Amino acid sequence: MTSPFRRFVIFAEMRTGSNLLEATLNALKGVTCFGEAFNPYMMGWPDKDELAGITRDEREADPLRLLTKLFDRPGHLPGFRYFHDHDPRVFDAILNDAECAKIILTRNPLDSYVSTKLAWETNQWKLNETETPIPAAIAYDGPEFRDMVGAVERFQLRVMHRLQVTGQTGFWLGYEDLRDAEVMTGLVHWLGRTDIARVDPASDQVPQNPRELAEKVRNFDQMQADLQQIDPFMMRRVPNFEPRRGPSVPSFSACAAGHGLIYMPVRCGPGPAIRDWMTGLGPVTGDLTQTSLRQWKRQHPGHRSFTVLRHPLHRAWTAFQQLLNNGSAELRQLMRGVHRVALPADADLPGMSHADQLELFAQFLCFLRRNLNGQTTLPTHAGWASQSEVIAGFARVASPDMLIREDRLVRDLPLLAENAGLDDPGLAHLKIAPMPEFLREASLLQAARQAYLRDYIAFGFTD
Repeated sequence: MTSPFRRFVIFAEMRTGSNLLEATLNALKGVTCFGEAFNPYMMGWPDKDELAGITRDEREADPLRLLTKLFDRPGHLPGFRYFHDHDPRVFDAILNDAECAKIILTRNPLDSYVSTKLAWETNQWKLNETETPIPAAIAYDGPEFRDMVGAVERFQLRVMHRLQVTGQTGFWLGYEDLRDAEVMTGLVHWLGRTDIARVDPASDQVPQNPRELAEKVRNFDQMQADLQQIDPFMMRRVPNFEPRRGPSVPSFSACAAGHGLIYMPVRCGPGPAIRDWMTGLGPVTGDLTQTSLRQWKRQHPGHRSFTVLRHPLHRAWTAFQQLLNNGSAELRQLMRGVHRVALPADADLPGMSHADQLELFAQFLCFLRRNLNGQTTLPTHAGWASQSEVIAGFARVASPDMLIREDRLVRDLPLLAENAGLDDPGLAHLKIAPMPEFLREASLLQAARQAYLRDYIAFGFTD
């Protein structure tokens, strides 16, 4: 059994009907919704600079103080409305509080966008039955609309994910539900107020713009053409079933030459050659932790960090060679018995012909495609994970200043060295082997693209 809720938050956005929902809840005895309590531009409601005895300056200094003050109401059910652009410092406290009910209110994003633009244009944000709506029409702005949709979607996904990982559930409402007495009654009962037999929606607000979109949007035809470019079903999205990767800080190498260089390696890339080049420039430090990395950065102002991208086919070949020569016997046996890569017995590996290796490599590429798409029980190894996913892991600690493609090292390293305060890039110490020509076989190139489509798209690799 879950404990009864002691407080609530309404996750909503502008022009989703949150004012109407707040009015409905505030009409109930023992329930109070304190408006947009954490809106950066006001305290709960427009033209207010104080809420619950706390000023805007005090809220700015410590938002959790206001949160505690609003929620500290024994025997009462307090709450507020929270939008995607409200104070992010209270987000975790709200989501981690299982006694805080989460109400998620949504509306057709195009209706919300048009309604918001109309409200800004007319400065009419609420309407009761005695007031006259101000007639107006807006100009649709495609990039502005897409930015709004993207921000709201990211926020809603973040809320949903946090509810899932914390084992909570929310009460989802649509704009059309807000005038349904049965739904409002169900919401209030879900909040724990089963003593209230029926909840009627607030009647002091009426729809402001009940006209067709064509009457509210001046460039309606242009809007229709622009909306055709939006892909609501994400049909063009490249699926990603890889697990998120950590930053792998212990693999980083730091060189004190010049202002300092930090190499953030992608496994099965040209790591040994890059470290040899750095050693020729000056002392190199490895086995870093996040703490020692931050300390090193403080001690080397002006430092630069970089990573090197290798062609996916070349990198897969390196991973395959490591499997043959340095991989565990257990992993090779898994490849033979489960993952359709017909490796010979370990004792026969040294005598394999080049043609046999290429045949097995083709099977290995097929395995990589399945593995990276989450179709195998074997976890994705760092040596063959997508480079885009590895670099996304880096970004959880620090993003590299430069992404250098391996075939451009000789041209791009001098720029990196110059930015790091080095007079001599030390290219004499750089020993890079190009991708073997025998890999440029059409079927292998196609198999690599199928396995690493995300990297091909993300980084513009060509065959």
